[in-house]
Amino acid sequence: MTQQITLGGGCFWCLEGAFKQVRGVLKVQSGYAGGHKAEPTYEEVCKGDTGHAEVVQITFEPTSLSVREIFEIFFALHDPTQVNRQGNDIGSQYRTSIFYQTDEQQRLAQEIITEMEREQTWDAPIVTTVEPLEKFWPAEEYHDNYVERNPENAYCQAVVHPKLAKFKRTFAEKLDG
Repeated sequence: MTQQITLGGGCFWCLEGAFKQVRGVLKVQSGYAGGHKAEPTYEEVCKGDTGHAEVVQITFEPTSLSVREIFEIFFALHDPTQVNRQGNDIGSQYRTSIFYQTDEQQRLAQEIITEMEREQTWDAPIVTTVEPLEKFWPAEEYHDNYVERNPENAYCQAVVHPKLAKFKRTFAEKLDG
C-alpha cells in the first residue's frame, strides 16, 4: 500500500528533481497547497497572494522508504530556518512546510523538528510549518520534470543543479540505479 506526503521547501523544481531519484518513491508531482484560492495558476502563486506554497506531492512505498527518511532528505534539501524564502526566492509561496495526511506523518514531522532543535542542527530556529493537507492542486504540466527538460535554464544552472549534486553525494545509498 502506498502513501503520499506533500512538502514545501522553496522552488518545487529542486524537490522534484531530488525525490524522483530516491528508491521507494513512485511519483513526484509539483503543485500548490496551503492557500485559499481554488485552482491556482503558477503566475497567481508567484504573485504571493493566493496563500499557496510551491510543493511536491510524493507518492511512496513505505516498505522501501520510511516517512522519517523522507523528512531527513527534505530537511537536507532546503533551509528550514528561513521564513517565506529559500535563498533568492522570496515570498510566502517558498515557505518551508509539511502537509501531512496521517497522524503518523504529523507525529514524525514534529518529532524530527524537536530532535533537530534539541541537537541545534541549524544555527537558527526551525520555522517549518506542520499542517494537515486540505487540498493539493497539481501544477501546470510544463513543470513536470522541469529540470530534466530544461537543463540550460539559468535558474536550474545556478540553483537546482548544485543542490542536486550535493543531494546525490549525501544520499547516494538511497538513490535508484
